[in-house]
Amino acid sequence: MAELVNCSKCGRLFVKHSVRDVCESCYQEEERQFERVYAFLRKRENRTATMAQVVEATGVKEKLIIKWIRAGRLQLVHFPNLGYPCDSCGALIREGRLCAKCLGQLQADLRRAEGEKEAEARSRRATYYIQDDQER
Repeated sequence: MAELVNCSKCGRLFVKHSVRDVCESCYQEEERQFERVYAFLRKRENRTATMAQVVEATGVKEKLIIKWIRAGRLQLVHFPNLGYPCDSCGALIREGRLCAKCLGQLQADLRRAEGEKEAEARSRRATYYIQDDQER
């Protein structure tokens, strides 16, 4: 269901849809900027541009370009030097939300936590408590 919210860019009140997180006028501006970035990247000589080069040449903020990459509007397969930061450490990645190092660390932490949980469950099963009726 649609809800009434303030635009995160300009502060105007608008009805939020599932596909847009900004008002109509800000959305139109984002679309113009997307066309500028896409036109720049479509040129053969610009396909190997880095994020900094794209930002400098188009004037579009890096945060917005990353938003389009994550939404799948810009496919990194076609642009080998583009990437976006890992959600954990900020290292440049090309897929997912975490780099290989952070993903490995997260998986190791989960395995360790699961092992601790299993060890705790085993210790509970092996512990017996006896209450002496004479001490009551």
